[in-house]
Amino acid sequence: MMMQERTHEDAEGVILFDAAVSPQVGREWLTPDYWRERGALRLESGGRGGVAIIDTPAGECVLRHYRRGGAVASLMADRYVWTGASRTRPFAEFRLLAHIAERSLPGPIAVVAGYRRHGLFYSADLITRRIDDAKTLADYISGNRFDREIAEEVGALVARFHREGIWHADLNAHNVMIAPTGLYLIDFDRGRVREPETGWQQDNLQRLRRSLLKLGAAREGEAAFDHTIWQPLLDRYGRTLTA
Repeated sequence: MMMQERTHEDAEGVILFDAAVSPQVGREWLTPDYWRERGALRLESGGRGGVAIIDTPAGECVLRHYRRGGAVASLMADRYVWTGASRTRPFAEFRLLAHIAERSLPGPIAVVAGYRRHGLFYSADLITRRIDDAKTLADYISGNRFDREIAEEVGALVARFHREGIWHADLNAHNVMIAPTGLYLIDFDRGRVREPETGWQQDNLQRLRRSLLKLGAAREGEAAFDHTIWQPLLDRYGRTLTA
């Protein structure tokens, strides 16, 4: 089903939504209290400030409030400089997810994106469809379930996105989801479409490698990790990239 992009403007800002997923969407969808009052909200650990799962007419979804990380978070926790609607974080991610879906790549389905103006700044939210029964690759590492087979599947997953020129700004084990239906990449904040090129693709892979090592994937040492996990991942990545 092709995306039917619609916008709605009010005194606070603008929301962007896919009428093909849910034709009845309001700004209240982006407010946790709206869902809490209906008994349709639960919080799960993960990410900055946790993850809000909401039960919507479009199905079970994830509501994410954009928050800054790093040193600037203490000064502007959820505020971003206004440079135009199309350049807001949620609108850019929403449209990138639409692009991903058009290419039949395994990413989240965008439902609603919205921003609120605060003078020279804005705050923002995004709703995506929840991936059923999914665990992160980080969960698999902590549970000692990350093996050669999964490594190869991760390599193929990343290659499929790279082949289409899709750059993930934060490729790490928390943003790789493993579900009964397959593997997915999530959280495309600041991601974008680029001309496929070895330089940024390899940088992306090295970012993933650092994440795996940081989370303890090399329990038996880095040499063993390279032999049993990383090299199989790279081999499958290379075969898929050129397929």
